[in-house]
Amino acid sequence: MLRQAFPIYVELLTAVVAVSVIDLLWVSGLGAEAIAAVTIATTTEYLALGLFLAVATGVTVLVGRRDGREPVSPVVRTGWLLWAVVSVAVTVPGVLAREPLAGLFAADAGTAALTAGYYLISLGGLPVYFAQALADAVVKGKGNTKIPMRNALICNVLVIALDPLLIYGLGLGVQGAALATVLARAVTLAVSLRTLVRLAPRDAAGWAGGWEIVGTGLPMSGDFLARAVVGMLMVDVVARFGLAAQAGYGIGLKIMLAGVMAFYALRQAAMIRTARSEPVGSPLRTGLVAGAVVAVVLNAVAAPVAAWFTDDPAVAAEAVGFLRWMPLYLVPFGGLIAIGGVLQASGRGSRVLAATLAGFAAQLPLAYALSFWLGVTGVWLATAAGAVLSLGALTARRGSGRSSAPAPAPPATRTAAGRRPGP
Repeated sequence: MLRQAFPIYVELLTAVVAVSVIDLLWVSGLGAEAIAAVTIATTTEYLALGLFLAVATGVTVLVGRRDGREPVSPVVRTGWLLWAVVSVAVTVPGVLAREPLAGLFAADAGTAALTAGYYLISLGGLPVYFAQALADAVVKGKGNTKIPMRNALICNVLVIALDPLLIYGLGLGVQGAALATVLARAVTLAVSLRTLVRLAPRDAAGWAGGWEIVGTGLPMSGDFLARAVVGMLMVDVVARFGLAAQAGYGIGLKIMLAGVMAFYALRQAAMIRTARSEPVGSPLRTGLVAGAVVAVVLNAVAAPVAAWFTDDPAVAAEAVGFLRWMPLYLVPFGGLIAIGGVLQASGRGSRVLAATLAGFAAQLPLAYALSFWLGVTGVWLATAAGAVLSLGALTARRGSGRSSAPAPAPPATRTAAGRRPGP
């Protein structure tokens, strides 16, 4: 499972984290308002991805279950139809409501204006983002995690090249960062679709049930969506402590995400392998160990890495302070996320969503209450308390911390070498 998780980690690190971190690094030269604007806008983009995750996750799980057993083409075909529906439903309202949305989370008018400008391009480019997620979901369902990694690396290289050109070379500022990301994703999608056409099965006509796909992925989408919403609310809570705190939180969060993606890689690997009836070991133990390792590494690099993002000592201090408290959160969170893959693929994803919501139901009131007493440190303690409660709720019932895959595929679906056919 670790071997399969590594390409997923590289993919997530480059496609989800590195792209936004690169944007943040380049716009940091434009000041704290630009840093805050990119932080707010990319947090909103994660929220939009959460809406589409029901489709992408459902496609991955159903392709994995059917590969070598039943026709896969109907699932892929229906997935693209759902992509079109969700893209229109999310993109159009998002673009039209960009200014009030920016004003809802920005600490001042200048930051709100920059955020709205970023939204115009980033939200308009969401169909490209969703299409790439769906293309990767298909090949992951077939057990191939290296192709999505390759796609993410291509996108990352393009963003590195385009960001300075558009932000400073053409003088587009914050909007240049958004445009660079959308253009890079569009080129990557073109490459990805060519690969998908080559690998796509042509095993049956017709359509799969749309609700079968959405219903399968809905718990994962709900979990992701809840985290994105709470993330946006946390930005608002931290904004009460000033622009330096908000910008520092944005930097610290981007740095932490580089480690947290290891947990999500473990979850995806566990989900893929469980759907394909392959062994997964103990995701809980692996996730807890990963949480401890990530916590140690992030604390070791907190100060020097924060300095890459800003020359403002107040902003850097806020970022480092955030990371110093995060070990209390990262260890239980690692275990929680890793378990989720097995439960999702085995039809028990609703338990993960319920545990997540239970943790947030405690975290948000605690964040507001403790912040009045302990300042911004109270917000970090509340975050850790929410993760501990979620993990406790998920493992409270006997056997919830164990990992078990469905029964192996029937012998007739396997090759002479004893392995199921796949890419």
